[in-house]
Amino acid sequence: MTKVDVLLGLQWGDEGKGKIVDVLTPKYDVVARFQGGPNAGHTLEFNGEKYVLRSIPSGIFQGNKLNVIGNGVVLDPTLFINEANQLAKSGHDLKSRLVISRKAHLIMPTHRLLDAANEQAKGDAKVGTTGKGIGPTYTDKISRYGLRVGDIEHDFTNKYAAAKARHLKMLESLNYPTEQLEEAEAAWLKAIEELKTFTFVDSEELINNYLKEDKSILAEGAQGSLLDIDFGSYPFVTSSNTISAGCCTGLGVAPRNIGEVYGIFKAYCTRVGAGPFPTELFDETGDALCSLGHEFGSVTGRKRRCGWLDLVALRYTSMLNGATKLIMMKSDVMDSFEEIKVCVGYEHEGQVSTAFPFELSDAYKPVYKTFKGWKTDTSKCTNAEDLPEELKQYISFIEETIGVPVVFVSVGPDREQTILRSPL
Repeated sequence: MTKVDVLLGLQWGDEGKGKIVDVLTPKYDVVARFQGGPNAGHTLEFNGEKYVLRSIPSGIFQGNKLNVIGNGVVLDPTLFINEANQLAKSGHDLKSRLVISRKAHLIMPTHRLLDAANEQAKGDAKVGTTGKGIGPTYTDKISRYGLRVGDIEHDFTNKYAAAKARHLKMLESLNYPTEQLEEAEAAWLKAIEELKTFTFVDSEELINNYLKEDKSILAEGAQGSLLDIDFGSYPFVTSSNTISAGCCTGLGVAPRNIGEVYGIFKAYCTRVGAGPFPTELFDETGDALCSLGHEFGSVTGRKRRCGWLDLVALRYTSMLNGATKLIMMKSDVMDSFEEIKVCVGYEHEGQVSTAFPFELSDAYKPVYKTFKGWKTDTSKCTNAEDLPEELKQYISFIEETIGVPVVFVSVGPDREQTILRSPL
């Protein structure tokens, strides 16, 4: 019996997971999403084309692989159908390659309004959500009011009406306008009809049956580990479990059936939205990282905050996930830097610690180790031997600090610009 390999981000998201799923997919039979919603934007580039996936697993471009949207995902029918139609136009046959869990929860138009209303009510304490209705959908799920994909097949009209009525009462109490709801609802209900043309499955049964048949499965995470609802920089987190344990509940996989855990991180750090970020740079170096790295959200378009690599946080998330292999992205972004810094500890109240704190805040100041930059164009490198010595030293230090090997180094956005350092 095979095991499910997991691929996920070790920072605050936007690590480049989509590209690596695309690179790894040829060795797998199935690619499955296990949490998150259309707030996750995975950008893939190949053959001169750029694609942004929000709900659909990133293995969709690789031949006849089966792609699964698992029960832990929240699905917006309108956005999903728009995404599916765009991919269909580019020649990718989704309906033969994609199945959707009946137990995945549906994002309703009123969820998006509730998202905006709740953020407005928080004032200065707002979290900085993507406004896609993710949080309210997970709230309904936990409160046992949720509407699921499988409900489309069972008394859907009455279930939807009851959920909508409940949301409207909440919006009224928050004094939030609902004038735009009618148009959004019409598009959503039309999308529901189109959604019916896709295959709904009991994904937990499907996944486990495939394991028994020795099929290889890759579970694709969304967002990043530091946004995990339990272990991230709370309260500035997402609404799901983004760590490897989320794969168990988000696909119905027993812990003993988890295999390799690929942890992805950028050679520096970024963050979108509000929340603490110890290594954030507010100077020309931060601007350079943003510009050279094209650090703008693939879904929201929001400018990402940029800073040096944080090894305190990376060690923490590697531990939480049981990472077995590391993948470093965007090292080429720092090709022109004279020197590069890495956070190796936090200073707080006169003490230096390498432990990730209970409540991360601006009071934790980064302690840096400085490396000489490699000042070399790495985007043309095709194997590990081609990498400049300074970059090799940088990678070795990360491996020694985290205790996990870096197996891939990405030196550009294209799938071909991915260097394998050691056998998988």
